[in-house]
Amino acid sequence: MASPEDKELKGKFATLSGLELKTFYTPEDLAAWDAEGQLGFPGEFPFTRGIYPTQYRSRLWTMRQYAGYGSAEESNARYRYLLAHGQTGLSVAFDLPTQIGLDSDNPLAAGEVGRVGVAIDSLEDMETLLREIPLERVSTSMTINSTAAILLALYFAVAEKQGAGLAKLSGTVQNDILKEYIARGTYIYPPGPALGIVTDIFAFCRERAPEWNTISISGYHIREAGSTAVQEVAFTLANGITYLQAAVERGLSVEDVAPRLSFFLNAHNDLLEEVAKFRAARRLWARIVRERFRAESERACMFRFHTQTAGSALTAQQPDTNIVRVTLQALAAVLGGTQSLHTNARDEALALPTEASALLALRTQQIIAHESGVTNTVDPFAGSYAVETLTDEIERGAKDYLEKIETMGGMLRAIESGYVQREIQQAAYSYQRQVETGERVVVGVNRYKTEDSVHLPLLHIPAEIERGQVERLKKLRARRDGGRTAAALAAVEAAARANRNLMPPIFEAVKSYATVGEISDALRRVFGEYQESVVI
Repeated sequence: MASPEDKELKGKFATLSGLELKTFYTPEDLAAWDAEGQLGFPGEFPFTRGIYPTQYRSRLWTMRQYAGYGSAEESNARYRYLLAHGQTGLSVAFDLPTQIGLDSDNPLAAGEVGRVGVAIDSLEDMETLLREIPLERVSTSMTINSTAAILLALYFAVAEKQGAGLAKLSGTVQNDILKEYIARGTYIYPPGPALGIVTDIFAFCRERAPEWNTISISGYHIREAGSTAVQEVAFTLANGITYLQAAVERGLSVEDVAPRLSFFLNAHNDLLEEVAKFRAARRLWARIVRERFRAESERACMFRFHTQTAGSALTAQQPDTNIVRVTLQALAAVLGGTQSLHTNARDEALALPTEASALLALRTQQIIAHESGVTNTVDPFAGSYAVETLTDEIERGAKDYLEKIETMGGMLRAIESGYVQREIQQAAYSYQRQVETGERVVVGVNRYKTEDSVHLPLLHIPAEIERGQVERLKKLRARRDGGRTAAALAAVEAAARANRNLMPPIFEAVKSYATVGEISDALRRVFGEYQESVVI
């Protein structure tokens, strides 16, 4: 019989996503568990324990810091600063106009140029952004979707100018348009032609840049929109199925395409749930690729993923507490076997990170890598009654969602009907209600509050950045070969009307110094723009 001091603090204990937790777990919880089939060994199908046999004992994850702001020149300085301090890969943030195919001098871009990322209008800007960065030796990730084909072409054009062979380039372009309709909103074209551009990139890179990861299928933004961990896995993999199916229908081989797919997941606050989530996603994807797509090689079944710590978990109140949150989130990603990691900075709930905050976030990764000891053995949670039970529960819940989406006709139909968006909205509302009632504690927000004001130095983007960018763009248009540019843009539009692969004409267009907005407009004339339906 429990004594009064044994009374538990809550009537129900659950993960951040609402999965109920027992007081403790025993071998009985894994009585029907098949250790060989569900766990296996590191580097072996179904990769529950990781995709490499020795994991971080042989090579640490790629340490990226997502960065980009203001002008290409300023962002280049930040990149070189981070690389000099031990960062091992670039992660490029683009401003909103660049993301939605608007040049910096477009009236709709006013007030947004260089604000949430770097402004890139042309090859001239990309050359400045990547100046003195050896692209054959640095892995680069670009968070860009609707204009991914254009920005990738710009990157490849700079590489060619450096004398770098495209076949030797390594990196990732996000190129995940489906999650834009679900959770983020930086789409341009309707889903059909947008999905066609995604597969154009697949086909082009297979021939020209075979080491480049042609998509980073993002659950990160789905989670940031308020999804649960189960929904993050389910909807991300449903998008992955859609892309892989589109590639197969395009005539591409699963064995060629699947190894070049990568994923992008969120690392949230609930450490055990997050570790279980990463393991469940890896196992479930391996089974999908083998069973549904009949992949024969183990390489095609590998779930390779980048992780970013949860921006939505950061607080403007007591921002130094975000250092602790980010550390726990990064630790979960490492314990879950990530291949690449970005750690958010303490001040990101208030502004873009300062140089000092970005460096501290990078140091967080380096301390975990070199001082914590968790990299010394692969998947140390393997066999944990609690973690294995959570891994099974998350996989089971994600499979239920996938089956429901399949009965609806696939992910495109589920998105168009608003089903996916409604599920995320309901989860977000439930979480917010828990915070407001105090059921879910957020330190410094609804408990342990202080009256102290924040005195952090913040990064400010001066208005001169936009004026300077617009002036550079004006000068570029005046001195480029206008005839060559016009012909290149006409070739892009013609390829779109003829349903040909858009990457070759876009590649030629950027080399003629056609701008991101001009190329996007050429495609708008063919495809039109997507208008979102109201989700109730």
